[in-house]
Amino acid sequence: MADRIELKGLTFHANHGVLAHETEFGQAFSLDITCWLEFSEAARDDDLTKTVNYAELAETALAIATGTPRQLIETVVVEIAETAMRTYEVLHAIEVTLHKPHAPIPAVFEDVAVVARRSRKRM
Repeated sequence: MADRIELKGLTFHANHGVLAHETEFGQAFSLDITCWLEFSEAARDDDLTKTVNYAELAETALAIATGTPRQLIETVVVEIAETAMRTYEVLHAIEVTLHKPHAPIPAVFEDVAVVARRSRKRM
């Protein structure tokens, strides 16, 4: 069983969306990221280079999320997940959830989220 590193509620403002007011004014979003890896060697040696530097991961994810506006938030989560998998060889898998709590839906709702999961295992 792999260990986990979780980042929850990374909040930011961005201009993702299909509608004109979304791309012009933007809105609040948040990210949750779960990384699966084996970090027992990093813990034993107290060595950051043998695990995922979550501060660095958060910075990378936020740079992507606040970067180029996208019509689809699916595009954003896939880019974050695939970048992390390329960057951190120790990752077995990663799951990135992007929350869009103010999505333009004509109903009362709590949240809209999209999730991308990438893994080194082939299913």
